[in-house]
Amino acid sequence: MQMIELTQVNDTTPEFAAVIVNGKTLDEQRIAQEIQYYPADSLEASRAQAVQALVIRELLLQRIAELGLEVSSDDADDEETLIQKLIEHEVELPQATDEVCYRYFEANRDKFCTQPLLAVSHILLAAAPDDLDTRAERKAQAEVLIDALQQDPELFAEIARQHSDCPSKELDGELGQIDKGQTVPEFERQIFTLPEGLAGRPLESRYGFHITRIDKRIDGEPLPYEAVENRIRGYLIERNYRRAVNQYIQLLVSDAQIEGLELQGADSLLVQ
Repeated sequence: MQMIELTQVNDTTPEFAAVIVNGKTLDEQRIAQEIQYYPADSLEASRAQAVQALVIRELLLQRIAELGLEVSSDDADDEETLIQKLIEHEVELPQATDEVCYRYFEANRDKFCTQPLLAVSHILLAAAPDDLDTRAERKAQAEVLIDALQQDPELFAEIARQHSDCPSKELDGELGQIDKGQTVPEFERQIFTLPEGLAGRPLESRYGFHITRIDKRIDGEPLPYEAVENRIRGYLIERNYRRAVNQYIQLLVSDAQIEGLELQGADSLLVQ
């Protein structure tokens, strides 16, 4: 009987430099546990993100120890509670005044409207996302049918019944009334930009190509300030909070001695 020689597989796990924050070395086991929360294309990229988050957390915890902050509750050992207390102690959080809220409303009126509504009909020429040949054929077919409909719009129902791969063909292609969030995102982005009438080109989605007709369009109505004031205030308070805390984190980073990692984009790693 032929003997099969077993060879040992080389360990290709890369070696990483120790990460030291103001003289304290981050535990490699903790880094390994943190990596699972930062999926990336490579172990190196995932580890870099995990280490960056741990470095920032370590800087916050060192600052807590330096100030001797404590919490008078059963959560005294809870890092999140202590970090929140640190932020409250050291970060001045700008408030969203009535004047600031109204100024934001005036500058962004187009964001504060009721949802538009569309009555839509379509003819779906289906093709799988990864079947490039069929998708090319379906697109060409859709362009031919659009040309025919531009010549005779009354053919829409007949063409829907004959060619559509959507159950709506039984209703002559009518999808009914649609508002945002009811269709797949790539289709929604396109139909809500269309005027009433037949679209002059096929609309592509993960399902294939759509010959689309906007039967009726009801644009959103502007909302009064009173209806959106609380929403604006909440958004501005959250934005101000993130900016202020990110600036504080950048200050801690700039004053720290960090070895084994070059911090980049620390402002994007706001502690939750």
